[in-house]
Amino acid sequence: MNVSLYQAASALNAMDRWQETIAENLASSSVPGYKKQDFSFAAVQAGLHPVAGSSAGSRAVLMSGGQAGTNFQPGDFRVTNVKTDVAVDGKGFFEVQLPNGSSAYTRDGEFHIDAQGQLVTKEGYRVMGDGGPIILDLNNYTELSISATGEVSQGADLKGRLKLTEFGNTKALTRLSGGYFTAENPATAAMASDASSVRQGVLEQANTSTVMEMANLMTAMRTFEANQRMAQIHDDRMAKTITELGNLS
Repeated sequence: MNVSLYQAASALNAMDRWQETIAENLASSSVPGYKKQDFSFAAVQAGLHPVAGSSAGSRAVLMSGGQAGTNFQPGDFRVTNVKTDVAVDGKGFFEVQLPNGSSAYTRDGEFHIDAQGQLVTKEGYRVMGDGGPIILDLNNYTELSISATGEVSQGADLKGRLKLTEFGNTKALTRLSGGYFTAENPATAAMASDASSVRQGVLEQANTSTVMEMANLMTAMRTFEANQRMAQIHDDRMAKTITELGNLS
């Protein structure tokens, strides 16, 4: 078995996955509250290992691999002065309701008011308060205010308090598209985020660095090309070996 060829192939696969991660980070760099994915590599010692689900005695060579993980470091704050824009200062997440009725969590506080007076996300997901969805009075033209503790008011009329949730193990959150997460894993340990505060008229920017991601993309491309060349060299060597061994003269 040509271990070197497997090694080059596994590196090509890891670089391909890294490029996909970088592309997602770049595409979402303008999404408020987006949390980038870091890609880590793990070297697996070459050897023979059983293949799950295959016949007895089957073996495969495992070489190198990579895994993406979410980086929950906070992003910088950007002042927008839009009354429905809010940012979490702390470790908390906003809770929203997905179309299927389940809950999701996000740091993206770019909200707006829909035709029914509900406070919703860009995707139309209802923003949850401690007592349910935040519903405003469309006939009340008093300026909307959101306190540091998340209380949403129209003048003297309190409409609810934004529900902020914190997790003891953020790595156990299930990642969705658009900067949303679900807490389906029991290990997430959801709790009320009393230590977090809310800032009105402010948005948290994505914690990605476009310059760094572009540098990573160049590195991934160069490494991919190097391993592609290495695989070609080993393939040519095998072809030459077979040709010479098959030549009895």
